[in-house]
Amino acid sequence: MLPKILTLPCQMRGIGPLLLALAGAWPGMALALPAPAYGAEQLTTLINGYRKAPGSCLGRSAAPVEALAPHPALARVRIGPATFIEAALEQAGFAAERAVSVSVSGPQTPAEAMAVLQEKYCATLLDTRFSTVGSYRSGDEWTVILAKAAPPLPSDTFPDWHEAGKAILAGVNAARASARSCGRQQFAAAPPVSWNPRLGEAALAHSRDMAARRYFSHRAKDGSQPADRAARAGYAWQRVGENIAFGQSTPDEAVAGWLDSPGHCANIMNPSFTEMGAAYGVAAEKRSGIVYWTQVFGRPR
Repeated sequence: MLPKILTLPCQMRGIGPLLLALAGAWPGMALALPAPAYGAEQLTTLINGYRKAPGSCLGRSAAPVEALAPHPALARVRIGPATFIEAALEQAGFAAERAVSVSVSGPQTPAEAMAVLQEKYCATLLDTRFSTVGSYRSGDEWTVILAKAAPPLPSDTFPDWHEAGKAILAGVNAARASARSCGRQQFAAAPPVSWNPRLGEAALAHSRDMAARRYFSHRAKDGSQPADRAARAGYAWQRVGENIAFGQSTPDEAVAGWLDSPGHCANIMNPSFTEMGAAYGVAAEKRSGIVYWTQVFGRPR
């Protein structure tokens, strides 16, 4: 790790923001896999039956909720211990606004698996924020994925990346104008940061690379880190920080998401940064919600 580089948070949409450390490589993603093992489709049916007539959850009476629509992408994806679910689904062709997976091991039949899932995860199974479902079985392990698709993008015409970057800059400076809590860390108001075109180019290159090559990480496919990309764009840096996000439809949504996450918020409020660049990239397919955002902070030498 190069000296004077901050820990660099990034965000994924879902139940809550997820953070990646600078040193962490992107974990394994979704694989093309065979059809779900016997019983998985029956488990999905049982889940919808429970949502129709739940009876109770956690010892309390529970009202019926709308059935979930089975989606093949949710049944195909395999979620490992180091897999970020939204990114795995996105690679499989499902852009998720939010997603969660729950698993149980041991049951031999769909009914037995449902009984355990209902006991442990009834609140998740009845969550009205989800609209789609997929299940799969691997040996005696049963996994259920619940998700809500990302909303359609406003249109196929996006603002010029400079315009979007300047909108992010305005949002950042509005946030820095007042004291703010970033998780447990308190920040006083900070001076505004100014736009730097080289940092903007670095942000643009990384956003477009993530969109074109379908990954989500501070570490690019060529092995470069944020400081490398800033230097490559011609920026002589003393300090560099980066926030990334995907799925948000507008610059305001991206800034709001970063401010809701303590690590990203800390980058925004850090008084040692004096300059900034930001941009976005859109996946070639322009599927709903697939926009990658990058925000690069710097302090020149």
